[in-house]
Amino acid sequence: MRSIDLIRFARDAATGNPLRASLLILAMAIGVAAVVILTALGDGARRFVMNEFSSLGSNLVIVLPGRSQTGGFSPGNAITNTPRDLTIDDAHALQRASAVNRVAPLAVGTSEISANGKLREVMVAGTVSQYLQVRQMAIAQGRFLAAGDWRRGANEAVIGAKVRDEIFGTGPSVGQLVRIGDRRFRIVGVLAPSGQGLSMNTDELVFVPVALAQAMFNSNTLFRILIEANGREAIESAKAQVADIIKLRHEGEQDVTVITQDAVLATFDRLLGALTMGVAGIAAISLAVAGILVMNVMLVSVTQRTAEIGLLKALGATGGGIRLLFLAEASMLSLAGALVGFGIGQIGAAVIRQLYPTFPAYPPDWAVLAGLSTALVTGILFGVLPARRAARLDPVQALSKR
Repeated sequence: MRSIDLIRFARDAATGNPLRASLLILAMAIGVAAVVILTALGDGARRFVMNEFSSLGSNLVIVLPGRSQTGGFSPGNAITNTPRDLTIDDAHALQRASAVNRVAPLAVGTSEISANGKLREVMVAGTVSQYLQVRQMAIAQGRFLAAGDWRRGANEAVIGAKVRDEIFGTGPSVGQLVRIGDRRFRIVGVLAPSGQGLSMNTDELVFVPVALAQAMFNSNTLFRILIEANGREAIESAKAQVADIIKLRHEGEQDVTVITQDAVLATFDRLLGALTMGVAGIAAISLAVAGILVMNVMLVSVTQRTAEIGLLKALGATGGGIRLLFLAEASMLSLAGALVGFGIGQIGAAVIRQLYPTFPAYPPDWAVLAGLSTALVTGILFGVLPARRAARLDPVQALSKR
């Protein structure tokens, strides 16, 4: 049988029973769509976290108060016990490390900001002038906190874009006086809009000098110390030097956790990469179920088309030709289902991106190719048994069943 005739015959057989064909295509489409959407979610989570950490800045070393017990970093051990305060003096001392370029201590708390008869709760971040360069943030109006003695600080504040809009509206904000907690501050700058990052929306932050923030919150402990190394090659040296300086200052105790941006990124990349592979495997199970459905329906089709198979054999069709007919039909149905599922999956991922614009829910190329090829291979493999059964039919007995 010529190839064109084989394809035409398989097409007519596949479309001869629209309900059966639609159910097969739907089953295969659900499996492929599940692979596409679930891997888009898994890989999107990985990209989102990677982007969030990358947006912190470059060449970062982060000092957390308290010693991690595992010797390494994991998302769970970011919460540590704190036997000794991490102080402004500790942060100041880190500037003498040769591999360190900039240091930015950070104290965080919540308070209320009021001005023009308006009041709202904000997150207050106490830091120093170098924070702007360490985090690679931009100023839209005015300036950032002035350089000076970290143990003191003028009553000045820098506010996020959303805070400015809600407190001052379209009016001027730089130079205005506001009350934060029980203190009065003068606005010296407004941050450029940057949105959400690591559960901290910088558009809703208020920055004040770190010493004043500690006084406001009645705390001597820093939340974090952010350190910018001299370069990517200097990150490990900076980490080692920072650990040694803190240990020397804390009477020989290693009571802080020093992590690098690269270590955090690598950890989350591994975890979320494994998650993506796991959800892809779970979704692929539905493809196996769809393949079994293909086999069952094709077996029923062999029984229903016994006389037709006998006629083809009587006209000279070989067993191999009959096998190819049934395999071609199964392949067409599987391919159609895979393509429909791919389209549904892409639409589903697009809807997720539309609902959550900051979440990069794009299915990875390997998952799309794996889903399409698995659907096709599954359909062919589960079509082999019905094809072999059809090829083994005796033409005389098959014709007698007309």
